[in-house]
Amino acid sequence: MGSIRQVLDRVGDKWSLLVIAVLESGPLRYTDLQRAVTGISQRMLTLTLRQLGQDGLVSRTSYPEVPPRVEYALTPMGRGLLEIVTALIEWASEHHDEIHLNRTRVTEPSTSARSR
Repeated sequence: MGSIRQVLDRVGDKWSLLVIAVLESGPLRYTDLQRAVTGISQRMLTLTLRQLGQDGLVSRTSYPEVPPRVEYALTPMGRGLLEIVTALIEWASEHHDEIHLNRTRVTEPSTSARSR
Protein backbone atom coordinates (compact mmCIF):
# COMPACT_ATOMS: atom_id res chain seq x y z
CA MET A 1 0.00 0.00 0.00
CA GLY A 2 2.95 2.33 0.65
CA SER A 3 4.04 2.38 -3.00
CA ILE A 4 0.49 3.17 -4.14
CA ARG A 5 0.42 6.12 -1.77
CA GLN A 6 3.74 7.37 -3.16
CA VAL A 7 2.34 7.26 -6.70
CA LEU A 8 -0.85 9.05 -5.66
CA ASP A 9 1.15 11.68 -3.76
CA ARG A 10 3.20 12.35 -6.88
CA VAL A 11 0.43 12.46 -9.47
CA GLY A 12 -1.92 14.21 -7.06
CA ASP A 13 0.49 17.08 -6.51
CA LYS A 14 -0.96 20.30 -7.96
CA TRP A 15 2.15 21.16 -9.98
CA SER A 16 2.33 17.67 -11.49
CA LEU A 17 -1.33 17.86 -12.48
CA LEU A 18 -0.87 21.26 -14.11
CA VAL A 19 2.32 20.27 -15.97
CA ILE A 20 0.62 17.13 -17.30
CA ALA A 21 -2.41 19.16 -18.41
CA VAL A 22 -0.24 21.77 -20.16
CA LEU A 23 1.70 19.08 -22.04
CA GLU A 24 -1.56 17.81 -23.55
CA SER A 25 -1.02 20.00 -26.61
CA GLY A 26 2.37 18.46 -27.34
CA PRO A 27 6.06 18.86 -26.50
CA LEU A 28 7.12 22.14 -24.92
CA ARG A 29 10.38 23.81 -24.02
CA TYR A 30 11.12 24.65 -20.40
CA THR A 31 10.42 28.38 -20.78
CA ASP A 32 7.10 27.67 -22.53
CA LEU A 33 6.11 25.35 -19.68
CA GLN A 34 7.05 27.98 -17.11
CA ARG A 35 4.87 30.56 -18.89
CA ALA A 36 1.96 28.14 -19.19
CA VAL A 37 1.96 26.94 -15.56
CA THR A 38 1.02 30.14 -13.77
CA GLY A 39 2.67 30.66 -10.40
CA ILE A 40 5.25 27.88 -10.56
CA SER A 41 8.79 28.81 -9.57
CA GLN A 42 11.80 27.77 -11.64
CA ARG A 43 12.95 25.47 -8.84
CA MET A 44 9.54 23.79 -8.50
CA LEU A 45 9.18 23.32 -12.26
CA THR A 46 12.63 21.73 -12.44
CA LEU A 47 11.83 19.42 -9.52
CA THR A 48 8.40 18.51 -10.91
CA LEU A 49 9.78 17.71 -14.38
CA ARG A 50 12.56 15.61 -12.84
CA GLN A 51 10.08 13.62 -10.72
CA LEU A 52 7.63 13.13 -13.60
CA GLY A 53 10.54 11.95 -15.74
CA GLN A 54 11.70 9.49 -13.05
CA ASP A 55 8.17 8.10 -12.89
CA GLY A 56 8.06 7.65 -16.68
CA LEU A 57 5.23 10.14 -17.20
CA VAL A 58 7.23 12.83 -19.03
CA SER A 59 10.12 12.45 -21.45
CA ARG A 60 13.00 14.90 -21.88
CA THR A 61 14.53 15.20 -25.34
CA SER A 62 17.71 17.20 -25.87
CA TYR A 63 18.52 18.33 -29.41
CA PRO A 64 22.16 18.95 -30.38
CA GLU A 65 21.64 22.50 -31.59
CA VAL A 66 23.18 25.85 -30.79
CA PRO A 67 21.76 27.05 -28.51
CA PRO A 68 20.75 23.69 -27.02
CA ARG A 69 17.06 22.87 -27.24
CA VAL A 70 15.30 20.63 -24.72
CA GLU A 71 11.67 19.60 -25.00
CA TYR A 72 9.38 17.87 -22.54
CA ALA A 73 6.50 15.65 -23.63
CA LEU A 74 4.06 13.18 -22.19
CA THR A 75 5.01 9.53 -22.51
CA PRO A 76 2.31 6.98 -23.40
CA MET A 77 1.81 6.35 -19.67
CA GLY A 78 1.57 10.12 -19.10
CA ARG A 79 -1.07 10.35 -21.84
CA GLY A 80 -3.07 7.66 -20.03
CA LEU A 81 -2.98 9.75 -16.88
CA LEU A 82 -3.92 12.88 -18.84
CA GLU A 83 -7.53 11.74 -19.23
CA ILE A 84 -7.92 11.43 -15.48
CA VAL A 85 -6.12 14.73 -14.84
CA THR A 86 -8.31 16.52 -17.37
CA ALA A 87 -11.46 15.19 -15.73
CA LEU A 88 -10.19 16.28 -12.29
CA ILE A 89 -9.32 19.78 -13.54
CA GLU A 90 -12.73 20.11 -15.21
CA TRP A 91 -14.44 19.04 -11.98
CA ALA A 92 -12.39 21.53 -9.94
CA SER A 93 -13.20 24.28 -12.42
CA GLU A 94 -16.93 23.52 -12.36
CA HIS A 95 -17.08 23.46 -8.55
CA HIS A 96 -14.48 26.11 -7.68
CA ASP A 97 -17.01 28.83 -6.80
CA GLU A 98 -19.14 26.48 -4.72
CA ILE A 99 -16.12 25.16 -2.82
CA HIS A 100 -14.83 28.70 -2.25
CA LEU A 101 -18.25 29.74 -0.94
CA ASN A 102 -18.36 26.78 1.44
CA ARG A 103 -14.88 27.58 2.72
CA THR A 104 -15.66 31.22 3.37
CA ARG A 105 -19.20 30.83 4.65
CA VAL A 106 -19.61 32.15 8.15
CA THR A 107 -21.78 29.82 10.14
CA GLU A 108 -23.84 31.10 13.01
CA PRO A 109 -23.62 29.22 16.28
CA SER A 110 -26.42 26.72 16.54
CA THR A 111 -29.31 27.47 18.87
CA SER A 112 -28.37 24.54 21.08
CA ALA A 113 -24.91 25.99 21.57
CA ARG A 114 -26.37 29.39 22.49
CA SER A 115 -28.73 27.94 25.12
CA ARG A 116 -25.91 26.34 27.09
